[in-house]
Amino acid sequence: MSALPRAGKRAQPLVVGVVGAGRVGAVLGAALEDAGHRVVAVAAVSAASRERARRLLPRAAILPADEAARAAADLLLLAVPDDHLAAVVSGLAATGSLRDGATVAHTSGAHGLAVLGDVDGIALHPAMTFTGADADLERLPGIAWGVTARDRAFASRLVTDLGGIPEWIAEDSRPLYHAALAHGANHLVTLVNEAADLLRAAGVEHPEAVLSPLLHAALDNALLLGDAALTGPVSRGDAGTVRAHLDRVAPESVPAYLALARRTADRAIAAGRLRPQDAALLLDVLAQAGAQATAPATVGSPS
Repeated sequence: MSALPRAGKRAQPLVVGVVGAGRVGAVLGAALEDAGHRVVAVAAVSAASRERARRLLPRAAILPADEAARAAADLLLLAVPDDHLAAVVSGLAATGSLRDGATVAHTSGAHGLAVLGDVDGIALHPAMTFTGADADLERLPGIAWGVTARDRAFASRLVTDLGGIPEWIAEDSRPLYHAALAHGANHLVTLVNEAADLLRAAGVEHPEAVLSPLLHAALDNALLLGDAALTGPVSRGDAGTVRAHLDRVAPESVPAYLALARRTADRAIAAGRLRPQDAALLLDVLAQAGAQATAPATVGSPS
């Protein structure tokens, strides 16, 4: 591809194509339209993606990926799974579908610019979880975007148009940046649902009502206070309580409980919240439970 468009051209509304009308692509396309740009084409394969494209991008033509890319005069947005991105880029390049003068931006958090090969572009990752619903548009203003770009002026303009704040991420730091977000957000969903399952098993009919104020307070305190926000039996070294938990938690939840309890203990000790001598019995309980959880099952002798 040729050099990126000149700054003068970028001051005008952009003609945009979107490849990937999943939860992220369709929403960001709609946000670009709300910012005054024109999404003229979108590639959507599954029935759900096509329905999402028709709902969020009603003025855009639904086309195959190569045609959607050719329609992108100024900006091509690639919103495809991380592990498919390189193949999509190389496929579009091999078919001559990437227009001269158009900027290619991808939304992968794990990848930077290297995945684009010889194509000039931007890594533009929204630090937000998406459902593909209209409500996602209301969550965009004020969020951070993990950006890796040679042309920071254009990248800043796109993020500003989308109501966000750029966080500049070095190329070799992209995997660590993405790991932080996945560990914090994706694993949080799993953790919350595990807690809800345990409450249901304890007879609580509406676990979301019990968890909501507790988890909101824990999150707010953690963001404000860091490890000083730690509370509960692990941070107090209450080994008996933790042992009772492990006796009743469903077997499939024990490994996760153990891993998080051990990491919580480590952080509590490092932060001075838990004295090592007070943690000794707790750590023994965790070690014993871990050994039991990983021990091979005993096979009975044949009768």
